[in-house]
Amino acid sequence: MAAEQDKGGIAAPAPELDVPAYWAEAKAELMRRDRIMKRLIPQFGDMHLKGHPDPFTTLARSIVGQQVTPKAADAAWTKLGLACPKLTPAQVIKLGGEGLAACGLSKRKTEYILDLADHFKAKRVHANLWSQMDDEAVIAELVQIRGISRWTAEMFLIFNLLRPNVLPLDDAGLIQGISQNYFSGEPVSRSDAREVAANWEPWRTVATWYLWRSLDPANGADGASDTV
Repeated sequence: MAAEQDKGGIAAPAPELDVPAYWAEAKAELMRRDRIMKRLIPQFGDMHLKGHPDPFTTLARSIVGQQVTPKAADAAWTKLGLACPKLTPAQVIKLGGEGLAACGLSKRKTEYILDLADHFKAKRVHANLWSQMDDEAVIAELVQIRGISRWTAEMFLIFNLLRPNVLPLDDAGLIQGISQNYFSGEPVSRSDAREVAANWEPWRTVATWYLWRSLDPANGADGASDTV
């Protein structure tokens, strides 16, 4: 699993957040309601979702990882971390297009990251208010930034804001996890996924995370799926 979210680290990665406050309650509820979760959750012991507290870094990492292999994303992210040790919007803007390209980023990704940095520097996004906004309001604001899809915004809700009830239906890992665990590997439609996930409310994030782990248990606690 790989691409748009989180497989590597820069020279000085941001500290990870503690276990989400709702995690233990969500696990207990999911295991009580759902026979698949009852089997799956205990396999991963005390592992849990690990968030990343800096919004700009989280979104920049998502853009770097879009539609490339984990190895290529990690290499570019490491170079970017060396070029911008603090990875602030101002530092990225100062680095400019040529500097970003030298990190191995495509012209399009360079434009996306500069646009992201400009949005943050000019305060055209309200990062300080996101924790108080509902999920759809945050998504609506994020998708106005070039290179940020609904999927990326949903990953942000999960990994930065630690929202408990996100169902990323565009995520191939979620669909594959439902297929393998609930449908014996048969193809799964979005409608099928919604029907299965109805039993997870209001802990769809947690169930999604365990399905990711079921596909890639060695990936650790902070990975996601690879598609955009």
